[in-house]
Amino acid sequence: MEEPAVVLVVDDVKTNLLIMTKCLKDQYQVWTADNGESCLSAAKRRPDLILLNVVMQNMDGYQVCRQLKADTQTTDIPVIFVIDKDLGDEHKGLELGAVDYITKPLHPAIVQARVSTHIQLKQHRDKLKFMALHDQLTGLYNRHFFAERALQSLSSMMRHDTELSMVMLDLDGFKKLNDFNGHHVGDLVLQAVAKLLQDSFRKEDLVARMGGEEFVILMELGLEEACDKVEQVRSKLQQLKPIGIEVTASFGLVGVSVDNAEFSHLLVLADEAVYKAKADGRNCIVCYQGGNYVTLDNS
Repeated sequence: MEEPAVVLVVDDVKTNLLIMTKCLKDQYQVWTADNGESCLSAAKRRPDLILLNVVMQNMDGYQVCRQLKADTQTTDIPVIFVIDKDLGDEHKGLELGAVDYITKPLHPAIVQARVSTHIQLKQHRDKLKFMALHDQLTGLYNRHFFAERALQSLSSMMRHDTELSMVMLDLDGFKKLNDFNGHHVGDLVLQAVAKLLQDSFRKEDLVARMGGEEFVILMELGLEEACDKVEQVRSKLQQLKPIGIEVTASFGLVGVSVDNAEFSHLLVLADEAVYKAKADGRNCIVCYQGGNYVTLDNS
């Protein structure tokens, strides 16, 4: 069951907070903040929507909204202004990036309807964003997003002199598996492999499905540590046996250096290493090191 959406209600009048909380508590998780600073702090925890009163002491709603929209962490959180009917400045709020406004005195049905509309719109946008960045079958990042993030990581490595390694893996005999068992079984195997990869690497590592039965991981590790990590994954995969089917993969591992810190070149090196792993008997790791491809002993 999905967790209910989170609405952050911001007002420096306690009665208004209670009224809005009462309107929404049966459908949503409701957080409250009684001033602008508290709102900015709570917004870092990523609520789904903010109901923001315009007239507040010290920092008014317009000032809060400007800061929310200026911060990359909070800029995409929809804001609905709560405004006095006689204030008559709705246009200003919309120009600042608010998605809607509600006038006082508050009517529960209006509050619920406006919040519901914008929660649904946000959930739809989030779903579209997820689909644009992720592989639909496995839920891993897709090739497009991996390429974009890899370029950022390579640039950061060059600036800060950090370590990176890339590993590509291709499932062994996957076409035969599909032909013999059917594509629905192949899909289940791919999902199981994806989950293993997701669970095996750290949050700071980037795991993606490149297409078909090919996956790639960018690790914030030096080559020696990366070798140990990839061997652990190779062994886990061999033992996985999703729906009773033995699955192995051929791995190509490349340590990133100033000489090869170009994304397309890294992919070529990793792909060639995978090709050699296939030629060397499959279910093994080939490491590109110092201009040479070395097959690691997995005994």
